[in-house]
Amino acid sequence: MHDPLTALSPLDGRYAAKLAPLRPIFSEFGLIQRRVQVEVAWLRALSLAEKIPEVPPFSASAQTFLDTLCAEFSLADAERIKAIEARTNHDVKAVEYFLKEKLGQHAELAARVEFIHFACTSEDINNLAYALMLRDARDRVLVPVIGRLIAALSALVQAHAQLPMLARTHGQTASPTTLGKELRNVLARIERQLWQLQAQQPIGKINGAVGNFNAHVIAYPEVDWPHLAQAFVASLGLAWNAHTTQIEPHDGIAEISDNHRRLNVVLIDLCRDLWGYISLGYFRQALKDGEVGSSTMPHKVNPIDFENAEGNFGVANALFDHFSNKLPISRWQRDLSDSTVLRNLGVAFGHSLLGLEALILGLGKLQVNQAQLRDDLDQHWEVLAEAIQTVMRRYGLPTPYE
Repeated sequence: MHDPLTALSPLDGRYAAKLAPLRPIFSEFGLIQRRVQVEVAWLRALSLAEKIPEVPPFSASAQTFLDTLCAEFSLADAERIKAIEARTNHDVKAVEYFLKEKLGQHAELAARVEFIHFACTSEDINNLAYALMLRDARDRVLVPVIGRLIAALSALVQAHAQLPMLARTHGQTASPTTLGKELRNVLARIERQLWQLQAQQPIGKINGAVGNFNAHVIAYPEVDWPHLAQAFVASLGLAWNAHTTQIEPHDGIAEISDNHRRLNVVLIDLCRDLWGYISLGYFRQALKDGEVGSSTMPHKVNPIDFENAEGNFGVANALFDHFSNKLPISRWQRDLSDSTVLRNLGVAFGHSLLGLEALILGLGKLQVNQAQLRDDLDQHWEVLAEAIQTVMRRYGLPTPYE
């Protein structure tokens, strides 16, 4: 294994421990595991199709064998697939050959090994595997972390809903607000993006080399392949795309990417505002015993968590922007330029996760400096001018604004 100190990417080096929840999903292992899951599920779907007698329903023994194969898929299994790939120079074909080896150990399944990857193109397997990765990352990792962020921010909102604060527009003093209200504004924006994110349903297809079920129909013309494909994709918990070329066109991934990018923009805005409030003295930051704020200035406690979060959200958004611009474009019925881009999905989500965790950590260190908030208001009585001139208008006093 690579030493984290020699890792090319900070995600696998400096930040590796913080990204453990995403590693089983977006790693090479995670992709291979889901390819195996899809291939096995497709074989099972064929066995349940009434008009494919060559693949009759599997016995309980065969079902258990397939269940165990998927549930106990190991690093050693993935390494075997990589060894096969070294010979074939084709990653999905290596998965097919691996499954033929495995199913060859069970007499009933051994007789059906040629129906592994039946009528499939590599993209039938890949698009579903990536869709499962996106769904799992959202449901298992990102939504729970965003939930923790919402909880942390909600606590500050409730605690300081009535705490007066001087507002600033264009960098100048403005009519008063409350600290809780300003944080509630951001909370509403986060909740909106989370709702949209949870409403997104990753999309998949399984319709052959150019999206027409050509090989399927020539082999079994009596089977309703679109219906079977739709039911299969739905069985994986994904939305079905009936109209594709060789590839699922990735519009759904672009939509998910744009959703995450919008969320990250909201969070960058929050980070910068909190950074500014710390600079104004509205917040103090707690240090743990032994922590140092500056290498040369002992008095400093820098807002590093918010700065770290802002930087990570920015890196993530550069990738999310590329995903949404690049992935929906493919020459004719397909080109391979999407492949290397898709392999970077985990990089974008990794930086987003780092940003979220840093932001949550920073929120937990904040201590409101009520005296500074009060003093700032006391020094700027001019901000009551809006209220005074508005009341003057009510009572008909002359030239209220002037």
